Amino acid sequence: MDLRIAGKKAIVCASSRGLGKGCAWHLADAGCDVIVNGRNVEVTHATVEEIKKATGANVTAVIADVSTAEGQKAILEACPKPDILVNNNGGPPRRNFHELDRENITEGLIQNMITPIELIKAVIDPMSDQKFGRIVNITSLSVYTAMDGLDLSSGARAGLTSFLAGISRQYARSNVTINQILPGKMDTDRSAANYNSIAEAKGITLEEAKQVVGDSIPAGRLGTADEFGALCAFLCSVYGGYITGRNILIDGGLNSSAF
Repeated sequence: MDLRIAGKKAIVCASSRGLGKGCAWHLADAGCDVIVNGRNVEVTHATVEEIKKATGANVTAVIADVSTAEGQKAILEACPKPDILVNNNGGPPRRNFHELDRENITEGLIQNMITPIELIKAVIDPMSDQKFGRIVNITSLSVYTAMDGLDLSSGARAGLTSFLAGISRQYARSNVTINQILPGKMDTDRSAANYNSIAEAKGITLEEAKQVVGDSIPAGRLGTADEFGALCAFLCSVYGGYITGRNILIDGGLNSSAF
């Protein structure tokens, strides 16, 4: 399917691996010029070369921590006026509520709420002027479903969602959309630590632990970065122009709410 975004410029934050990489890959496959961002030089450049080889697209690496002002500056210098922005960032580690202090909470808010807002502020008016813009924020199923130890991550991502609810409507007439994709249990490097913990506790292999988790999901398996990236690319396409201010679950049916 031609998504009709060939030649568009896309920034995908934290995209050297995992869900961000899936988004970068599919946007490149759709013909976009893509900024791949990561903190690990070797991994980020390897991802860029992999995507270039597979898609033939113009893909550029920016080594930076997107949570910092310097990192954001480096990304925006590489692509000052993107047509597409995919906000992604690592979240705070699992912690019991009583273990959180002011510093932890502030760091979590910077990672998962303040950083995407800063980037959106930097790019949304040029998008509005040109009458095309697609912004996708990668949040989490935990925005909808309570998950033990993810209170800070859930709160920051839910805050981002509420913050952008009115803004997404404000820019809709300019053909600029803002949506969130909420991943459930996915088969990514970031999630591997959780599956390893299950494997150690049960005395089973990592693959067996993944299957244990998959069996708890109506779809019977974990989700993939490829599936996630394809959904992101569709929301960024011309066909996604009538979808805005939405929180879209990709969780294999794990969230059982009817609405």
